[in-house]
Amino acid sequence: MTHSPRPSVRSDSALMDNPRLRPCLRCQAEFHSGWAGERICSRCKGSTAWRNGSPLRTSATGGRG
Repeated sequence: MTHSPRPSVRSDSALMDNPRLRPCLRCQAEFHSGWAGERICSRCKGSTAWRNGSPLRTSATGGRG
């Protein structure tokens, strides 16, 4: 049985795990995200509303905010 070399393929998920500036999904402020799944800034995560699980209220969702 012959062994063929594994192709060198760069995956998109590896690129997305790089720390970088991302917009917060709650307040839209740019923050230093440590990984691809971190999309809420520490200021928003520290808020009472976030800790209590309150929904985001914006004009886009029809709420008053």
